[in-house]
Amino acid sequence: MSYLIEQPALGLIPALVFLGLYLGTKRRPALIPALLWAGYVPYEFGMKLRILCSGECNIRVDLLLIYPVLAVVSLTALLVSVSALFRKGPSAG
Repeated sequence: MSYLIEQPALGLIPALVFLGLYLGTKRRPALIPALLWAGYVPYEFGMKLRILCSGECNIRVDLLLIYPVLAVVSLTALLVSVSALFRKGPSAG
């Protein structure tokens, strides 16, 4: 996932996907990862620009917590949202 470190703006893609899922399903579990991913982007930009780290940013122990949390929350929200979309079925109209 080094591409997210090199190009933090790519984190906006999952943020927008989960925002779309939230708007489509109105399920709060889809809003949570949208907000987490949207918060990750400025955090990662701050790390890249060395604003949030004091010189030694090469060893990123913080990512040992951040990436699993993003992955678990995103996967859970994806399952809940897709389940809700399938239960909703095709719209009549």
